[in-house]
Amino acid sequence: MTSTLPVFLEPSATEKNFNRLFGFFVGLGVGFSHNYLLQVRGRKSGKIHSTPINLLELDGRSYLVAPRGRTQWVRNAEAAGEITLKRGSTRRKFRLRTISDIEKPPILKAYLDTFPREVQRYFVVTAGSPPESFVAIVASYPAFELVAN
Repeated sequence: MTSTLPVFLEPSATEKNFNRLFGFFVGLGVGFSHNYLLQVRGRKSGKIHSTPINLLELDGRSYLVAPRGRTQWVRNAEAAGEITLKRGSTRRKFRLRTISDIEKPPILKAYLDTFPREVQRYFVVTAGSPPESFVAIVASYPAFELVAN
C-alpha cells in the first residue's frame, strides 16, 4: 500500500494561497485552539519559513503530523531539530522527537479522527478506522512529538 502513496503531495495554487491567508490569521491569533503557525529555519537559506498546522494533543503530549508527507517544513524541522509554534503574540520553541513507525498507528488514527474535515483527502484510510488500518501506511506520514526546550 505504501508504494501507491506519494512521498509528498504538492499543494495546488489555491491551497497555497489559502494557507498563506489562513497562516496570516493564525499568526494574529485567529483560529481554533489547535491551529498554530509553525516556524522553522530553512535548511539551505537559513530564512524562517512559516506554515499553518493542526496540533494534536493526545494523552498529555503534543504531536505534529505531516499529512502531505515529507514536506519542506518536515525536512527543515528535521535539519533544525526544533521549531517554534506561534499563535498571536505567543511563541513557544520545541525540540522534536521523531515518532517511530511502530508508534505511529494510534497517533495517525487520533490525528485523522480529530481533523477529518481538514486531512481526510490525504489519507487512504478513512477516519474512524482501527489503528491496525494505519500500519501499512505509516512510512508515508512523518510525525513528531514536541518536547519543551
